[in-house]
Amino acid sequence: MTIASSVKQSLATIKGIEAQLSSLALNSLDPDTKEIFHESMLTISSVKKDLQTRVLELERLEPQYKS
Repeated sequence: MTIASSVKQSLATIKGIEAQLSSLALNSLDPDTKEIFHESMLTISSVKKDLQTRVLELERLEPQYKS
Protein backbone atom coordinates (compact mmCIF):
# COMPACT_ATOMS: atom_id res chain seq x y z
CA MET A 1 0.00 0.00 0.00
CA THR A 2 1.38 3.40 -0.95
CA ILE A 3 1.58 6.38 1.38
CA ALA A 4 -1.18 8.09 -0.61
CA SER A 5 -3.42 5.04 -0.26
CA SER A 6 -2.80 4.93 3.48
CA VAL A 7 -3.57 8.61 3.89
CA LYS A 8 -6.75 8.28 1.84
CA GLN A 9 -7.83 5.25 3.85
CA SER A 10 -7.15 7.16 7.07
CA LEU A 11 -9.21 10.07 5.76
CA ALA A 12 -12.15 7.78 5.01
CA THR A 13 -11.92 6.29 8.51
CA ILE A 14 -11.76 9.75 10.09
CA LYS A 15 -14.87 10.82 8.15
CA GLY A 16 -16.72 7.79 9.55
CA ILE A 17 -15.60 8.57 13.09
CA GLU A 18 -16.67 12.20 12.68
CA ALA A 19 -20.13 11.12 11.49
CA GLN A 20 -20.49 8.66 14.36
CA LEU A 21 -19.51 11.28 16.96
CA SER A 22 -21.98 13.72 15.44
CA SER A 23 -24.73 11.10 15.66
CA LEU A 24 -23.85 10.29 19.25
CA ALA A 25 -23.90 13.99 20.15
CA LEU A 26 -27.34 14.40 18.60
CA ASN A 27 -28.78 11.28 20.22
CA SER A 28 -27.35 11.70 23.72
CA LEU A 29 -29.77 12.77 26.40
CA ASP A 30 -27.24 13.97 28.96
CA PRO A 31 -26.03 17.54 28.21
CA ASP A 32 -22.51 16.83 29.47
CA THR A 33 -22.25 13.77 27.27
CA LYS A 34 -23.54 15.74 24.27
CA GLU A 35 -20.86 18.35 24.87
CA ILE A 36 -18.08 15.76 25.11
CA PHE A 37 -19.16 14.06 21.88
CA HIS A 38 -19.46 17.44 20.16
CA GLU A 39 -16.00 18.56 21.28
CA SER A 40 -14.55 15.23 20.16
CA MET A 41 -16.23 15.66 16.79
CA LEU A 42 -14.66 19.13 16.42
CA THR A 43 -11.22 17.71 17.20
CA ILE A 44 -11.69 14.94 14.65
CA SER A 45 -12.90 17.55 12.14
CA SER A 46 -9.60 19.39 12.54
CA VAL A 47 -7.67 16.17 11.91
CA LYS A 48 -9.86 15.51 8.86
CA LYS A 49 -9.02 18.93 7.41
CA ASP A 50 -5.31 18.27 7.91
CA LEU A 51 -5.58 14.92 6.15
CA GLN A 52 -7.56 16.45 3.28
CA THR A 53 -4.80 19.02 2.84
CA ARG A 54 -2.20 16.26 2.85
CA VAL A 55 -4.10 14.27 0.21
CA LEU A 56 -4.21 17.35 -2.03
CA GLU A 57 -0.47 17.87 -1.53
CA LEU A 58 0.26 14.24 -2.38
CA GLU A 59 -1.88 14.43 -5.51
CA ARG A 60 -0.23 17.68 -6.58
CA LEU A 61 3.30 16.37 -6.03
CA GLU A 62 2.63 12.85 -7.30
CA PRO A 63 -0.01 12.93 -10.10
CA GLN A 64 -0.17 9.12 -10.22
CA TYR A 65 -1.93 9.21 -6.81
CA LYS A 66 -4.94 11.16 -8.08
CA SER A 67 -8.25 9.38 -7.62
